[in-house]
Amino acid sequence: MKSKFDEMFAQGADVREHYQAYDRWLRSQPRDMMKDRREEAEMIFRRVGITFAVYGDKDAGEGTERLIPFDLIPRVIPAHEWRDMERGLRQRVNALNRFIHDVYHGQEIIKAGLVPAEQITRNAQFRPEMIGVDVPGGVYSHISGIDIVRAGNADGSGSYYVLEDNLRVPSGVSYMLENRKMMMRLFPELFAQHRVAPVAHYPDLLLETLRSVAPGGVNEPTVVVLTPGMYNSAYFEHAFLAQQMGVELVEGQDLFVKDNFVFMRTTRGPRRVDVIYRRLDDDFLDPLAFRPDTTLGCPGLLSAYRAGNVTLSNAIGTGVADDKSIYPYVPKMIEFYLGEKPILNNVPTYLCRVEDDLKYVLAHLGELVVKEVHGAGGYGMLVGPAATQAEIEDFRKHLLANPSNYIAQPTLSLSTCPTFVDAGIAPRHIDLRPFVLSGGKGVQMVPGGLTRVALKEGSLVVNSSQGGGTKDTWVLED
Repeated sequence: MKSKFDEMFAQGADVREHYQAYDRWLRSQPRDMMKDRREEAEMIFRRVGITFAVYGDKDAGEGTERLIPFDLIPRVIPAHEWRDMERGLRQRVNALNRFIHDVYHGQEIIKAGLVPAEQITRNAQFRPEMIGVDVPGGVYSHISGIDIVRAGNADGSGSYYVLEDNLRVPSGVSYMLENRKMMMRLFPELFAQHRVAPVAHYPDLLLETLRSVAPGGVNEPTVVVLTPGMYNSAYFEHAFLAQQMGVELVEGQDLFVKDNFVFMRTTRGPRRVDVIYRRLDDDFLDPLAFRPDTTLGCPGLLSAYRAGNVTLSNAIGTGVADDKSIYPYVPKMIEFYLGEKPILNNVPTYLCRVEDDLKYVLAHLGELVVKEVHGAGGYGMLVGPAATQAEIEDFRKHLLANPSNYIAQPTLSLSTCPTFVDAGIAPRHIDLRPFVLSGGKGVQMVPGGLTRVALKEGSLVVNSSQGGGTKDTWVLED
């Protein structure tokens, strides 16, 4: 699992078949063309306001707002690989939704001895308020972002692995859409030469999914996007998706609850809201039920939700399934709920709360990636091979103080993709986040997803908050 794999070049520098047309085009371009196009892309992104807020970043050099670097060289996936990945994604998200329903109802997987009860009941994302609450269609995670990486095998091939399941408020889809628009604007000739599967219909699929899970008896549901506000790091995306779907972008203060129904304040008076695509965490949704000090949510929202008068996407309590300490059990979930073998593999994972696993991790800290179970954005983790001895010893103290707060995994050599950097074209590590929609019409997705790229040479951290960039993702049609 530590062999190198490049998406474009096979061993011996041969160009892989699905990249050959692109490679011929690239070689025929004038030397400074890519540099000029990159500057044009940056100018357009800045003008449109496609920025990402970075908190506490002393090195940003431009306040708290900065562009997510966009790379001009696409990540290309052949049709047959995408078909297999899509099957695996459908399977995984179906099993995860079944698991969340089970957690808040019969807890059959606990009774079967497959998942320890304390892994759920002591989980910070477990919401006892959701026990016995039925949600439309039994779907809890309507929008799932599943992080996938590819690692090289000894024979030169590559294998896909699921690195993480993001089921609470997965972000990044606006960058997927804007990257495609930018590539079509800068390089229209490439899309005439390649049969690239479209992604522009994602907002339509999203709206269709949200409308399909409205409370029963609502024929023309009113959908809104609930944002924490303009200071949130992903506010651009909240506003973008609301605009693309043609629905209202609201904050908590724009909503109120009366008689267990949710209403939106408008210039024409109150209007009932049926589906809320919420982009804030559980704790901030309702000050009467969760954090009393929050002003971001809507008082009484939980009562209206429990009464079945409004749908929240994603559901409250969904985070119990995207906790990194639950991740190792997903293959068992697939077999338990669906009676199938997993199509997409997990990365082997050590649970530091298990004594033998902890001993191994402590003895091999310099070789492993250690993550906080509730961590996100590339924070709270140790990348052993890239850490100094002092950093390793400091992390060891945190690990010994609270072992149940950590998992560890082998350091995968993530696949690389040619990337246009200041020095020219060079390989950089990447991952992929497909966005999977689940609703009344089953599981749907647009081909591909958001490819994130670690722009620092040798870095394995692709997160935007850690200096990573993004690429357009091309799934080639047959």
